[in-house]
Amino acid sequence: MVTVARDGTLLDRRRVELVDENLPSIPHHHEGQLLPIDRAVALVERVRASAERHAEVALDAVAMVVPNILGIALRGLPQLPPTIAQRIKDYRARNVADWVMYREAIACAAEARGWPIYWYDAKKVLDSVDVELRRPVGPPWNKDHKLAMAAAIVSVKMLSKEA
Repeated sequence: MVTVARDGTLLDRRRVELVDENLPSIPHHHEGQLLPIDRAVALVERVRASAERHAEVALDAVAMVVPNILGIALRGLPQLPPTIAQRIKDYRARNVADWVMYREAIACAAEARGWPIYWYDAKKVLDSVDVELRRPVGPPWNKDHKLAMAAAIVSVKMLSKEA
């Protein structure tokens, strides 16, 4: 999770765990494939509930450190079959359903706080802003982190216009 100021200055970044230690992180894609469908659906529901709890805690923690949050940026969601059972059975869906579930949990926690959500296209957001990350911000700082920083900067600009 990356938090930036209105001018694009990095304020906070942190790794957020969204799943209890005793639960799998990719139940649609892996563990659900090994179970009868009713048990697989129940497992996904337990992981989803865990993700929702952890997302609330994570956003509370950020809000305590960073005042006046304008909103959040999340990578856009692909269309998926409507039910968990269908997502588990569909090859394409099960490859992205877990990550969609986590983004939805964060979005739900943000909406509960009244924070707007800026859904971004991962293929286009880096073209929208010049992100200079050569200054020391501490490891790790990989492509996903740069993408999150770019999305945060673009969302601040978009959300500032709306406010």
